[in-house]
Amino acid sequence: MALKIILKPFERMIFGGAVVTNGSTRCELFIETNIPILREKDIMTEEQADSPLKRLYLVIQLMYVDEKNLVAYHSTYWQLVQEIVIAAPSFLDLIDQTSEHILNGEYYQALKLARKMIDHEQEVIKNALQRTGNL
Repeated sequence: MALKIILKPFERMIFGGAVVTNGSTRCELFIETNIPILREKDIMTEEQADSPLKRLYLVIQLMYVDEKNLVAYHSTYWQLVQEIVIAAPSFLDLIDQTSEHILNGEYYQALKLARKMIDHEQEVIKNALQRTGNL
């Protein structure tokens, strides 16, 4: 069964490592092979990866779309995981779940968990800033 994707005008996506930008009208696509696909809202750039968990998300994203460089991305992933767990042990459970997906080659599922961790990280930062009066 094909995956149906509807793109908004000028929406960008990653299809199997290639960045594709839609034209000026809505577009309906049917993907009939199993390739990595990320919508623009799920794509993180290096500039946006300005926190430890955003950098972790970026590395997982690269694993998902750039299979040729998995060894380097895995190395970076485990290094980031170690730093995150030392700095914020409260993330250990989600890190463990994410790592299980990484070890099984389930990068999209790992991305979903990484997104949850980013949301939690942002909440922790917001709360810390409120406590210190810097918000």
